[in-house]
Amino acid sequence: MTAFSNIPPHAVLPLSAYPLQELQLAARRADQRLLHVDLQAGTDKKDILKRIAKGLGLPAHFGNNLDALYDSVTDLAPLDDALHPGIVIVLQDIPESARFDAAQRDELLDVFRSAADFFYDRKTAFRVFYSVHRGAAVHADPHPPESHVADKHSADKRPPAG
Repeated sequence: MTAFSNIPPHAVLPLSAYPLQELQLAARRADQRLLHVDLQAGTDKKDILKRIAKGLGLPAHFGNNLDALYDSVTDLAPLDDALHPGIVIVLQDIPESARFDAAQRDELLDVFRSAADFFYDRKTAFRVFYSVHRGAAVHADPHPPESHVADKHSADKRPPAG
């Protein structure tokens, strides 16, 4: 049994419930493309989007907004030779501060939830795990916005303009 055995293949979930090293190992064993972004030093929305773009290896023409993030994330591809195609993204230590508050974090995570719906329709696993950094202490989000598991009945596939 792997760390992925009990995790839906299309989900955006708090990292607190899963040991990071086990997730990394499970991603490698399952031939999943693993992308890890440390956002602790992020300052505001623009800076966080730049860090995500760099960490995910997004193209140089990335537009540095939420619509561009959605477009670029849905352009990501699993490993070419994977037996079980999929993508695992870890967004570690998303900052929560006056310059990047919980509402902005929710908007950011909504982009990844919409991407999970996109990959669901393409039968490609897409899992995102995130944690939140509040001030000096690092905590996984104890009250996450609703965890998301993609399903065929998700209404809107596009993130709000941002």
